[in-house]
Amino acid sequence: MPEGHTLHRLARLHHKRYAGHPVEVSSPQGRFAAGASLVDGHVLRRAEAHGKHLLHVYDTDLVVHVHLGLYGSFSDVELPTTPPVGQVRMRVVGPTHWADLRGPTRCEVITDAEVKALRARLGPDPLRRDADPERAWNRVSKSRTPLAVLLMDQTVLAGVGNVYRAEVLFRHGVHPTLPGAKVDHALWTDIWTDLVALMRTGVRRNRIDTVRDEHLPKAMGRAPRQDRHGGEVYVYRRAGMPCLVCGTEVRTEVLASRNNYWCPTCQPE
Repeated sequence: MPEGHTLHRLARLHHKRYAGHPVEVSSPQGRFAAGASLVDGHVLRRAEAHGKHLLHVYDTDLVVHVHLGLYGSFSDVELPTTPPVGQVRMRVVGPTHWADLRGPTRCEVITDAEVKALRARLGPDPLRRDADPERAWNRVSKSRTPLAVLLMDQTVLAGVGNVYRAEVLFRHGVHPTLPGAKVDHALWTDIWTDLVALMRTGVRRNRIDTVRDEHLPKAMGRAPRQDRHGGEVYVYRRAGMPCLVCGTEVRTEVLASRNNYWCPTCQPE
């Protein structure tokens, strides 16, 4: 599932492509036809993201809410348009570009009031300027749930997914099962600050890079990571491989219904 940096990157792209202009919105597949008709021809005021949610805000009390889920994706193509290929849930056509949305978990028109309700359900997003890390800290500090689970809970923290949770815990030497209530405030502040920096880098590079300079392939004389996700990471999807810092075999286990990865030496229990 795309993590928060992907949605913020999409929001920036869509704002650049379509904001300030009337846009054509349709649903070639037909499943979003009623919703598309409500915003078709209206001016897109802005595109923004909160966690893993993308919001197209129009010049009415209407917002197109998209959650990509596991399989959703947007194209980005210069005009002219071409006939739809496959199951296109929504097509957006602007003055210079057009985009097709395929396979999302959610694609719906909601009101400003419903957007507020959505935001209220989500935790603070490290990529948003209005984020308050103390909101998340209040939840974390009172919970006996493992921190690795809390980091994936979108009601606690919005936008962090499986990659960022494994990597930020490694970078701070935290065992995945450490209960939230045993995380001190200074550690939480460090983790939050690190997430902000890492996720901003993700937006900029369009991939997740978490490895410090001294552990990069060139510095260590090793081959670059070969993975369809791209980016250099410490532990994510490196189970059975040596830790880049200490050489211990990286381990994995299912946590919060997702495979988690950690180094038992660098992240002692």
